[in-house]
Amino acid sequence: MMDRLSPLLSVLDKSDFVYIIGVAGDSGSGKTTFASAIRNILGDGIVAIISLDDYHLYDRNERKARGITPLSPLANDLDRLERDVERLKQGLPIEKMVYDHSTGTIAGPYPFSPGKIVILEGLHAFYRENLRRLCDFKLFVDPDPDVKKEWKLKRDTASRGYSEQEVRGELAQRAVDFSAYIAPQRHYATAVIGISFSRFGRNLGWEEDVYRISLDLSSWDHYPLGTGFSFDLGYLFKTYGRPFSLTFLQGTSGGKRSGTLEMDGFLPRDCAGSLARFLEKTTGRDPGGNVHESRPLTPTHLARLLVCGCIVAHRLSLAGGNGM
Repeated sequence: MMDRLSPLLSVLDKSDFVYIIGVAGDSGSGKTTFASAIRNILGDGIVAIISLDDYHLYDRNERKARGITPLSPLANDLDRLERDVERLKQGLPIEKMVYDHSTGTIAGPYPFSPGKIVILEGLHAFYRENLRRLCDFKLFVDPDPDVKKEWKLKRDTASRGYSEQEVRGELAQRAVDFSAYIAPQRHYATAVIGISFSRFGRNLGWEEDVYRISLDLSSWDHYPLGTGFSFDLGYLFKTYGRPFSLTFLQGTSGGKRSGTLEMDGFLPRDCAGSLARFLEKTTGRDPGGNVHESRPLTPTHLARLLVCGCIVAHRLSLAGGNGM
């Protein structure tokens, strides 16, 4: 149950400001999973998610007949999306369509009301300048091509009714549109999540959800001060038998210091203790995943905590300014 005295909820309750998080990336990149994780950590009651797939202009059969992919802006009603996000930013309800991935059909319209935090999750979240302006925090999820291919094959054949041959054909058709319309949005992101197979074994991805994850922040000013990683070295050398690595590289972005944190392997669960405590203190919620258990922490889970820590710290920093 959410603590009504938590700093985040106190700020949100006193404010009419709607904080918008954009989550962009290719189809099958994991952006839906990240968006859901953000909502679960921050709280279902304050976070609403819009799938930008709901702004497809054509159903699956019509796209096939037209020879157009969902990655093309021409296949999506981006004008309506902009109008709707403008209304949501003002705290106003909208009516929107809903795209059903299991059947490839479009139904609606249905009413949708914003929460105090709205996540725009989809292919074109930062495609237009006005959409970028409306987003307060922009996350781009960018798996390596081999990872993306494996995920999309398994997802679309298991839950979306595609054959493996159809998926491979669609991947080839979409490659050009990805390079033209989706990949350039990475440049505008506040944070970029990179995903590749673990150096400790490619099979660890599907078997134990262990991938090599990088978090690239355009400015580490978004990161909450006073939180970091800690390790019991005695425990690591004497008892802990699973490999992991952490690497930090500093760079510049737009004339400001930026940095990339890379995480891989089986991270000791207590290493994220201070970050988990920050999230619990500021949101009034357990950040999930039983961070203090003895089993290892996956880089994916740690990346979700890091992103949520940045989002919470940024939203709280707006208190007293345009966020109140």
